[in-house]
Amino acid sequence: MSSAPADQTWTYFEGAWHPGNVRMMGPRTHGAWLGSTVFDGARAFEGVTPDLDRHLARVNRSALALGLKPQVSEGLWAELVADGLKHFPHDAELYIRPMYWAEDGFAGGVRFDPESTNWCLSLYVAPMPLPTGVRATLSPYRRPTIETMPVDAKAGCLYPNGARALIEAANRGFANCMMRDALGNVAEFANANAFLAKDDVVYTPVANGSFLAGITRARVIALLRGAGVNVVETTLSYADFLAADEVFTAGNFAKLAPITGLDDRKFEPGPMFRRARQLYWEFAHG
Repeated sequence: MSSAPADQTWTYFEGAWHPGNVRMMGPRTHGAWLGSTVFDGARAFEGVTPDLDRHLARVNRSALALGLKPQVSEGLWAELVADGLKHFPHDAELYIRPMYWAEDGFAGGVRFDPESTNWCLSLYVAPMPLPTGVRATLSPYRRPTIETMPVDAKAGCLYPNGARALIEAANRGFANCMMRDALGNVAEFANANAFLAKDDVVYTPVANGSFLAGITRARVIALLRGAGVNVVETTLSYADFLAADEVFTAGNFAKLAPITGLDDRKFEPGPMFRRARQLYWEFAHG
C-alpha cells in the first residue's frame, strides 16, 4: 500500500472495495510488464458525472480494439461507480477510472491471452485544475498512426509518448505541448484535444486516426454548434494556431482550459473559451 491517505482512493478489485493504492499486478502480469492495458477516465465534480455512460462504453470498446476480452457490462460498471461514489463526499472532485489488462502471455511471451483479462475500477480524489491557462510549445515528438500503435483504444502504451513530450517541454519551461501527426499536421496537445477560435469560428483538428477524438471534445463541439457557433473540423497546421484569436483545450481531466501562450505567441482566455466552458457546465448540471 502507498503512503497516500487511504480515504483518497477506493478501488474495486476481485469482488471488494479496497482503500489506498492497492497492489494488483505481479512481476509476471502481462499488463505491468508488456503494456497490455486500457482504461478510461470519467469525472465527478459538484455532484455530477457528465457523460459517464460514454466513458464506461468506451473502456469496453478499447478492450476489444486492443484484443482484450471485456469482463464487465456497461450496466455493471455504472452500478459499481454509484457504489464507489458513496465512499466520498457528494461534491468531491474525483477521477473515475475503469481499467482492463492481460494477466498472462502465451508461453510467457509478448502475445497475451485474452482469456486472462483482469479488471478493476478506481475512484480517487483529483481536484479540478483552475482555468487560469498554461503556456505550451511545439513538441518535437509526434503522434503514431494506426499502423504503428493502437490509437483506436485508450491504451496505456500510448501515454509514455505523451509523457516524454511533456517532460521535454517542461525542461524548456512550458507546462504543455502541441503534438503533430506523421504528416506534420496538428493532432492534439499532449494531454487534451486542441481548439482554436478565429474570427468567431471555432476550429479543431479533424479526427484522422492519429489521436483519440475525446468524449469531452465531441460534447464541446455539439454544445457550441447547438448554440449557433460555427465549428469546423479540419486539417490544421501549427501556423494556424499561432495565428488564432484564442486557443483552448478540451479533455476529461480539466474539461476546458485556456492556452495563454504558444512558444512566443501570447493569448488571453477569450469569449469563445468562456462560452464553451459555460455551455459545458450548464450541460453537466442539466
